[in-house]
Amino acid sequence: MQRTFLSAKLHRVITTAVELGYEGSCEIDGVLLDAAGIGAFEQIQIYNINNGNRFTTYTIRGKDNSGVISVNGAAAHKVNVGDVLIIAVYGVYAEKELESYAPRLCYVNDQNVLTKTSTNISS
Repeated sequence: MQRTFLSAKLHRVITTAVELGYEGSCEIDGVLLDAAGIGAFEQIQIYNINNGNRFTTYTIRGKDNSGVISVNGAAAHKVNVGDVLIIAVYGVYAEKELESYAPRLCYVNDQNVLTKTSTNISS
């Protein structure tokens, strides 16, 4: 049997731009992608804490240390600049893989600068 678990999340990042006319996707600071182990063009789930919207898109690698979180294309209708987001990636794991399973949880400050990584939910 295979099971789906959270593999990584960027917790409480702040939207820096919305680009309706863009082809689609979410541009994310490259340092944050690396810390979370999220690849360019990888599918992501975005949860908007401000309004409850949840949607799926994919990543575009932004400039390292830029703090950019730009939601683009049709998804731009679901977010405003300044909204707080959780960006999550899920993986499908075999039972044997779960023996060494640990998610990558990444936390940022109000400038989208990485402040902490963990494998456990912070309280």
